[in-house]
Order: sequence, then C-alpha cells, then structure tokens
Amino acid sequence: MDRTRLYRDGVLEAEGFPIADVSEYIKDPSATVWFDLLAPTPEKLAVISEELGLHPLAVEDVLHPHQRPKLDIYESHLFLTVYAVRLGGGDGPLDLTEVSVFVTRNALVTVRSDDTCDIDAVVARWDAEGGLARHGVSFLLHSLLDYVVDGHFDVAQALDDQVEELEDQLFTDRPGDGRAMQRQMFDLRRTTVRFRRVVVPMREVVNSLIRRDLRVVEPEMAPYYQDVYDHVLRVSEWTESLRELVGNVYETHLNLQGYRMNDIMKRVTSWAAIIAVPTLITGFYGQNIPFPGFSHAAGFWTSSLLIIVASSILYLVFRKKDWI
Repeated sequence: MDRTRLYRDGVLEAEGFPIADVSEYIKDPSATVWFDLLAPTPEKLAVISEELGLHPLAVEDVLHPHQRPKLDIYESHLFLTVYAVRLGGGDGPLDLTEVSVFVTRNALVTVRSDDTCDIDAVVARWDAEGGLARHGVSFLLHSLLDYVVDGHFDVAQALDDQVEELEDQLFTDRPGDGRAMQRQMFDLRRTTVRFRRVVVPMREVVNSLIRRDLRVVEPEMAPYYQDVYDHVLRVSEWTESLRELVGNVYETHLNLQGYRMNDIMKRVTSWAAIIAVPTLITGFYGQNIPFPGFSHAAGFWTSSLLIIVASSILYLVFRKKDWI
C-alpha cells in the first residue's frame, strides 16, 4: 500500500491522497510532499519519474536491487540507497530491506524492496518531532536516516551479545558439541561480514549529505545530521571490532582444541606407562625358566610388590606434573 503525506509551512495538511496529486502539490514552494512505494512495478516508477523529473540511471538502480549504500548527485535531485537491517529469528541471518530514496527540493520519495522496513516507525518519529517539520525535506530525510542507523545499532548490540556468549562457552569446564560451536562461529562471522557491507558505506553517504555545497541540510538541521553521522561512525567501529572478536574467538577455539587434545594425550600416555609396568613384570615372571622365587609364594608376593610400588611411583610422578 502506498503512503502519502503533505506538509505546508511545517504543518501536516493531508495524508493518504493519490500519488497522482503529487505533481500539483510540489508546484507550491511552501509544500513538502512525501510518498512511499512498496516494490513498485517498472510502469509505476516510469510515471513517477516523469512527474518528478528523476534521472533514468537512478530509476534503473531501483529496478535492479542489491545496490551498495550510496549517494548519487543529479542535477534536479539526489538518490540514496540505504538498508534497514534486523536479525532474523533466533540466531538466523540478517533481514535486509533495501530502501531507495529520491530527494528533490520539496519532495521525498522512499521505495522499499519489501515490508520488513517498518515505515510506520518512521512516520511516528515525524509526528513526535513535528516542531522540526518546518525544515521540510531536510527534516523528513533526517528521521528516515536516524531510524535506519538506530536499527544498525540494535543489530550490532545483538551480534555483540552473541560473541560474548561464545566467549563464555569457550572456557567452560565441560565444553559442548565442538561442531555446533564451530557452526555457530561460522554463521556469526558470515553475518558480521554481511552486516559490515551495509554499515561501513553509510559513513560516506551521511558525510556527503552534510556537505554545505549540496544545500540539502538546512543550517538548523545540521546538528541533527551530525548526530546521525556520529552514530554511523560508532556502529562502523563497533562492526570492525566485532569482526576482529569473532576471528579471535575462532582462533582461540582452535587453540583450545589443540590444548585439550594434548592434555588427553598426556593422560592416555601416563596411564599407558602405568599399565606397562605390571605387564612388564608379569611378562618377566611368566617365563618358562627357573628364576629367583620360581614355583614359590615368595616370587608371587615379590612380583606383586614390584607392580604396586612401581605403579604408585609413576602415578605420583605423573600426578605431580599434572598429567593425570
């Protein structure tokens, strides 16, 4: 369902009107129009492109999804591509919604690839900060970007919590299924890399928007955009550190596996050495030739005593070295 809004002199005047009326409204310099399109058809985009004078290359980018986050500058408008992000169910992959944004002098057009991006949350922000609506498109675009970046923050926090859980599992006395942990680390690393691809380019997008020569951001809105830019930087740095943390967890897991294997080998070797003592002694006394104590009870007790003493000495030595 398409959404529309009309602001005039900073006051919400109408909403839910047909998109066909947009071309009439934008003729008024005091009017600011927003409309949202959900997975529009090429024919519908062509009509809107003709009404607003959108560049064919920008329209082509909308029709060909999976663009990287970017800001393209055209003579009559700007074109942005950003991604609304949230984690899937449980520890599942990311849910990415590509949001294409056309910015003209007094119109903002958002095009969503699917309804995962909650446009109602953006509208709620506009209503909550209605006092800034007098700044027109600059205000509308800020709330949209702020919503997107806040979503990035939430995902970064969730990924950070998952990394901490993995770190806690590494040093448990009884580690769980090693294959399950490896799979979890692999999925987390893949998710972090995918998340980084949509977060890091946002620095360039927001930084370019606040350039004064573009004249998109009004001076009164500049601090708000600067705040969004600071959040983008924090998320980008957080994402970089998450990638390093996941790599460190993976390397630590491999090192711990090697350590545990060495520890197991030490224990097995120690018990094998202890078992070898009675095997050696009983094998010696099992010879079919006369030897001291042959066919006498004293020989049995002597061999038994040797087994006990030698095995006890080896056990104490290995125990002291923490091999058992």
